[in-house]
Amino acid sequence: MGDQIEPSTTEMNEAVKVITDAAPRIFTWNYDRERDQLVTLYNRGMASQWNSVTDLDWDTNVDPEQLIRTSTRPNVIVDLARSAAEIPGSPLSSWSEKEFIALGIESMKSQLSQFMHGEQGAMMVAAKIVETVPWIDAKYYAATQTMDEARHTEVFAKYLNTKLGEPYAMSPFLEDQITALVEDSRWDITYLGMQIVIESLALAAFGGMVRTIQEPLLKKLLRYVMSDEARHVAFGVLTLQEYYRDLSESELKDRQEFLAENTLRNRARSMDPMMWERMNVNVHDVMPSLIEAASRKDKSVFATFEQGFFGKLVPNVRKLGLLEANNGYLRHLWGEAGLLRYEFADATADDYDSYDEVAKDRARNDAS
Repeated sequence: MGDQIEPSTTEMNEAVKVITDAAPRIFTWNYDRERDQLVTLYNRGMASQWNSVTDLDWDTNVDPEQLIRTSTRPNVIVDLARSAAEIPGSPLSSWSEKEFIALGIESMKSQLSQFMHGEQGAMMVAAKIVETVPWIDAKYYAATQTMDEARHTEVFAKYLNTKLGEPYAMSPFLEDQITALVEDSRWDITYLGMQIVIESLALAAFGGMVRTIQEPLLKKLLRYVMSDEARHVAFGVLTLQEYYRDLSESELKDRQEFLAENTLRNRARSMDPMMWERMNVNVHDVMPSLIEAASRKDKSVFATFEQGFFGKLVPNVRKLGLLEANNGYLRHLWGEAGLLRYEFADATADDYDSYDEVAKDRARNDAS
């Protein structure tokens, strides 16, 4: 064998990010299973584990152009770009169908890349929860979630690298959000940010994609990932419900302000500028026509994702008691933002079983 070349310090710095935190790590000597709902969820998590190698057909041929062309609903970014192309002076005005399809592929790669990076962040957060949560039943479940998130990171990375092409870097917004959760010394904030906010965001994004794409490998991959994510949200709700009953009003106010900042800020997520660079378009040149096109669009075009996200988040937060604490502080803020219309939608802690696509597939296979 030839001499192995060690990576340089520069290469290592580009490939890793170091995050430190001061959260206390907790051993518990109480091994009694005292939380029946968490026991049930843990048992469900063990039973619904799936194999990323044998349960997905990686021999499936994926044509990226067909992935975009066969979607049952237009890609939001592509749809917006088509409208922007009709605005005088837009740099997209000379685009042919070829460029719009290429943009759809880049948009798909960008979105799946953020899924991949987010799942690695979730893996780190779940591992931190194992170390920091004080209850054995919660430690057990968080350990199963860590395995889930490792599998999710693996399959998104594999799909990108073998079926679509070069992934995108982690978006600064997502990176900042997850870094803050890992750095925070309070275990319940880590829970609240990941299990309640980011996992609800993921369910909405995965659900929107799985309902529109026809490509069978990605469709099955997403269905199985969603099965896991629904349990993760339920895990957060069940644990935090108990913990928040004993917090003071000032402590609850901190959690309400955290939710207000993170959820309302989610509405301001922007498109990945690197996507436009790969299309040889200057993002600053194209943004005015995109903004104008968005202002002309029927707002229902953008409502599906919001409904998926807030339709789960708001009822879950209501179950935590955080809408009403401090004289309805969060209820007032979310009411002004128009989010209370989702208050009585189905909470994930109640309906996570309905997401279990792994169990459904196994039942169909056993019956055939």
